[in-house]
Amino acid sequence: MTRTHDRWPHGAPAWVHISTPDDSVTRSFYSALLGWEISPGAPEFHGYAMASFGDALVAGVSPSGDDNLAAWTLFLGTDNADDTAALIEQNGGTLLSPVLDIGDAGRMIVAMDPQGAMFGAWEASQLNGFSLHGETGALSWNDLRSSDPDGARAFYAAVFGHHFTPIEMAGPDYTTFSLTADGAPQGGIGGMMGMDGYPSHWIVYLGVPDADAAVSQTQTLGGQVISPGFDTPYGRMAALTDPTGASFWVLSTPTAQ
Repeated sequence: MTRTHDRWPHGAPAWVHISTPDDSVTRSFYSALLGWEISPGAPEFHGYAMASFGDALVAGVSPSGDDNLAAWTLFLGTDNADDTAALIEQNGGTLLSPVLDIGDAGRMIVAMDPQGAMFGAWEASQLNGFSLHGETGALSWNDLRSSDPDGARAFYAAVFGHHFTPIEMAGPDYTTFSLTADGAPQGGIGGMMGMDGYPSHWIVYLGVPDADAAVSQTQTLGGQVISPGFDTPYGRMAALTDPTGASFWVLSTPTAQ
């Protein structure tokens, strides 16, 4: 569990945002489900808005236009966006846009890894990233479901310097990733784990006090259930979609103090 206003290290999860074709519906849904307060979108940044949980910054909400799919994107920290962009292309990834200067907040990359999973990278300036992680109301875990997990691990190691540790109970192709050989886990990378037929993708897990209550509330608010709540050694989880179709997971986590 982390509360910080410091810059996130290179390769660590640093930010998360949802792109939505219906800004009003997305705001209403996550405000009701998670207790987020979402700022008015900034016109100079095409309506991009910041979501807070209490006094902590937790996510962004990005209007994407009616013709675009809704999706969550995980951003990993980078010390130098230009160098990271070059490494992405050198190692078989694809840049979905040039490196973007986001005012004085920082610099952003949106890309796909060689297996087709979309992700981002964030070089902080005035905006270091989220200030709450691993607690109720915030990103609590993230993992990559990949069609080629070994290839994905090679890519993220080359671009971000990740190190990997097997998790026996999670299956033979699942590892956590960390910033050093003996560092704390920052997320996971594994195979599709029963999601064959889906493209490779990163999953964001949002912390809730009660996963089963979140499942019920999601349905009441117009979302859908992909997988109902189930117990794991790390907490109770469920897979959901919001009313615009963006998929995410919930994870029962301790309440922030």
